[in-house]
Amino acid sequence: MSRPVTIVTGGGRGIGAAICRRLAAEGHDLAVGYRHDEAAAEEVAADVRAAGGRVVTVRMDTTVEADVDRLFDTAAGELGPVTGLVNNAGVTSPLGPLAEARAEDLRRVVDVNLVGYLLCARRAARDLGPGGAIVNISSAAATLGSPGDYVHYAATKAATDALTVGLAKELGPAGIRVNTVSPGIVHTSLHTDSGEPGRPDRLAPGIPLRRAGEPDEIAGAVAWLLSPDASYATGANLRVAGGI
Repeated sequence: MSRPVTIVTGGGRGIGAAICRRLAAEGHDLAVGYRHDEAAAEEVAADVRAAGGRVVTVRMDTTVEADVDRLFDTAAGELGPVTGLVNNAGVTSPLGPLAEARAEDLRRVVDVNLVGYLLCARRAARDLGPGGAIVNISSAAATLGSPGDYVHYAATKAATDALTVGLAKELGPAGIRVNTVSPGIVHTSLHTDSGEPGRPDRLAPGIPLRRAGEPDEIAGAVAWLLSPDASYATGANLRVAGGI
């Protein structure tokens, strides 16, 4: 049987990198989309090759339609027909109440976390055939709201959940599955980017499992949703959040 060909956006760091490594171990060939950290993306690519997978890395911005097309075209041209997409590339902004947020930060968060997901999902809807699958990375913030931290980020993740439900119904008759994984607080550079690198450990006492998650724990959920074991799962939201 041919190997799955899966695109992972934001695949160079954090959860995206863990997803790439896990999928490579499970027999996927990967197209790794990244925005600026070429060294990190190439490190992931080396690990994919060491696991026996083929891989391409593509520097791109998910909010730019031409970049999204180039990512998909490169994946198909070098690896073969694309069978899966992991919509993972995301950003946040400095922590704080909405009243203090800068307009440019609001626009960037919406552009990357929602418009970028829509552009990638649209291209996947055009390219994937029966048996194809999309996994959107959302967040527990979608239902918690993240008051005082980043309600605008939470709002984009709630939109992601709606995207999954609608697109799963739209693409189901074509045999394409669409699901969501919703991480909770995970040890990644997202917290450094938002201005508080120690946030996972500070919030850990309020998590029922009393700890923040690790990227590998999210990657396992994504791998399952892309696997034949999840062949009847679509429109689902798998919450991997330690109980919050």
